Amino acid sequence: MKVVTSYPSGLFSWIDLSTPAVAEAKAFYTALFGWDAEDIPVPGAPPYTMFRIEGYSVAGAGPLPPGSEGHHAYWSSYINHEDVDAVAARVAAAGGTVTRPPMDVMEEGRMAIIQDPTGAVVGLWQPKNHIGAQLVNQDNTLIWNELQTRESERAIPFYQALFDWTSRRDENGYVTFAADGRVQAGLMETDDSWGEIPSHWAVYFKVAAVQDLAIRAEALGGTMIVPPSRAGQMGTFAVLQDPQGASFTVMEFDGEVDDPPGT
Repeated sequence: MKVVTSYPSGLFSWIDLSTPAVAEAKAFYTALFGWDAEDIPVPGAPPYTMFRIEGYSVAGAGPLPPGSEGHHAYWSSYINHEDVDAVAARVAAAGGTVTRPPMDVMEEGRMAIIQDPTGAVVGLWQPKNHIGAQLVNQDNTLIWNELQTRESERAIPFYQALFDWTSRRDENGYVTFAADGRVQAGLMETDDSWGEIPSHWAVYFKVAAVQDLAIRAEALGGTMIVPPSRAGQMGTFAVLQDPQGASFTVMEFDGEVDDPPGT
């Protein structure tokens, strides 16, 4: 088990769940992935739940933000950067919007929320005490972040401008993003067959057995949106939804995966 202690700028480093039912979400994900849940007190606000494996952080959860009453649950992704304020200052010129200006999160770090030109929302995280996920690219942890959008030609220059990402489009049209020499995120071009799904960043978890986990998710009250399916030579994936409506993808790989990033 490799424990990450720091992330280079430009890499995804954290995910968290916003949900209308925190207690129910904790019950679902701890049973599904074998996570432990610890509630961290937040002055003047509800606790923030830290999901852990063997004491190491893997994801977070909290209630929906004020004004989101009636909204379904959703996962958010955060990109690590050494200077959140500098990135936020470049967002408008790149064609995006800062929806939550840079702010300190106690002594844990500094964050901002931005929206790209296609409408997808992503967080920025400048670590202090909280570096992000200590375990990734291992069973039951985050392994991939994917932008799902109909407007790849507007999205790609935006992220390149903000984070110096490089991109490569394969023969099937799938785009991969690399940062600090590491391929670490993707872009899936969506179309009418996807329905009215807005642009968003999806999260992928590595699992040992997709079929077993998908069955367990349904038994726990979740929904199988896409049943276990092949992903070329990579492995098998399924798209699931928790009981409060948050979607996520689980992936069983045929071979070895990249080592966790950073140090």
